[in-house]
Amino acid sequence: MALRKYIIGGNWKMYKTPSEALSTIKALTMKVVNVKKVDMVVCPPSIDILAVRDIVRNSAIKIGGQNMHWQDEGAFTGEISSDMLLDAGCEFVVIGHSERRHIFGETDSDVNRKVAKALNANLNAIFCIGETLEQRNSGEMEKTLERQINEGLQDIDLQNPLALVVAYEPVWAIGTGVNASPEQAEEAHLFVRSLLARKYGGELAEAIRIQYGGSVKPGNARELLGQPNVDGALIGGASLDADSFSSIIKIAEEL
Repeated sequence: MALRKYIIGGNWKMYKTPSEALSTIKALTMKVVNVKKVDMVVCPPSIDILAVRDIVRNSAIKIGGQNMHWQDEGAFTGEISSDMLLDAGCEFVVIGHSERRHIFGETDSDVNRKVAKALNANLNAIFCIGETLEQRNSGEMEKTLERQINEGLQDIDLQNPLALVVAYEPVWAIGTGVNASPEQAEEAHLFVRSLLARKYGGELAEAIRIQYGGSVKPGNARELLGQPNVDGALIGGASLDADSFSSIIKIAEEL
């Protein structure tokens, strides 16, 4: 882990009005003012981004979008473009989250186009992958992750390993209160890194950060983040509270 800086991301999903976002981000910035060794990213709903940006402007916290279309502009009601995210102050964007895949029907091809667009636009892509409980129980975890990596990153010429963050999120552990054991997380992350090495070579793969996502809380963060190939966390529920989110960030800072 010494080669890779931890990255802790908070995915607020469809929570928080702009006024609620303002209150939370003000509290968070006060609690992480001394954090130096961890990259911190908050991904609020699009309507909250400007409110959050104005508060974190002079802090180390970065902003990310939760989704993005692969076109620059057009008749795509409800969508948001890379230029919109950049102009609003975002440096990151979450792509291919399991909820986008399983609720809204995003395909590996859709995800691939979004990753390509993000990187071409100089947005850092948080590229989400992960298996369902059915896929894990049927022995298809590795097959699923391999497909998502191969198809999601197809024809992606990665020059800067820090521009791509892979978020391994076992779907069965997202928002369920059940998380993978540290050993299960490490096993999956090590396998993902082997896939990245096959695609980009060992040196580049060693520099790419792989986050764990799936019911990460202050109580289990230390064990999960202590694994050699777990380079951070993409946090849902626990990121909605400034106390719990900052606690996880401080744990990463200590490791």
